Amino acid sequence: MTETYVVLDYRLMIPKPSYIGKVRDVYDLGDSLLLSSSDRISAFDCVFQELIPGKGVILNTISNRWFKSFNSIENHIIETNYLNFPAPFNSIEFKDRATLVKKCKRIDYECVVRGYISGSLWKEYSKFGTLNFIFSKDKYLESDKLSEPMFTPARKNDTGHDENISEKKMKDEIGDDIFNKLKELSFFLYTTAEQKMRNSGIILCDTKFEFGFYNDNIILIDEVLTPDSSRYWSMDEYKTGISPPSFDKQILRNYLETLDWNKEPPTPKLPNDIINKIINKYKEIQEKILSCT
Repeated sequence: MTETYVVLDYRLMIPKPSYIGKVRDVYDLGDSLLLSSSDRISAFDCVFQELIPGKGVILNTISNRWFKSFNSIENHIIETNYLNFPAPFNSIEFKDRATLVKKCKRIDYECVVRGYISGSLWKEYSKFGTLNFIFSKDKYLESDKLSEPMFTPARKNDTGHDENISEKKMKDEIGDDIFNKLKELSFFLYTTAEQKMRNSGIILCDTKFEFGFYNDNIILIDEVLTPDSSRYWSMDEYKTGISPPSFDKQILRNYLETLDWNKEPPTPKLPNDIINKIINKYKEIQEKILSCT
């Protein structure tokens, strides 16, 4: 009698994501989540049709390396090796781009720490003379180093943009104890990472952290210090009075600003040379981070 063996193709068995974000897919596995970083890229709240090959693997690798570097702070990671994911997610397509994490109650604030005045903080200061809603006596140029790092939280919204809020407003909404804990953790993470990157010739301008409750403890979640959540500058290219080139999708934003596009779908087609420049920039910062963590 001849035995017949059936080889299952797990890719055909993988369910659709429970949630599809701009660049990340989330699979709800009951008491855990599988976070998968795609190769999609977005700008101006629009997701582009073209993929950035390997981008998801780079971002997931960077984030997991930082999580490991900060092993004194409890985080949401359960498993990073795809072979140990529950079936059918132990499939090659999740290799290096997905992480199995604890399901937490998210604290709905982005804990932003800034060491330099750039982005939305520069826009606020140049228009109103305030830094996080408080008048500043210090005089700054764009991209100047702040006299000391600042905590500039943002409330996360399910629709539309996240909303920048003052420290006082966040403290009033969540209470002194939780606020102080989040601020303390955020400053520790930023200042430690800023020094590590400085030793590699990179300036960590600003970044954002997210936290959640797990068994009543505050733990670090989401992604950590990736070029999608942080602004990295090369010391060799840094100067004040401008926004220095950054190791992120600024290449894409700059390109889009040259087009006659209203920043609404449908998105314009991305040429291969822009795609290549973007992925090379991500690879460059990955090498820098892996060398110092």
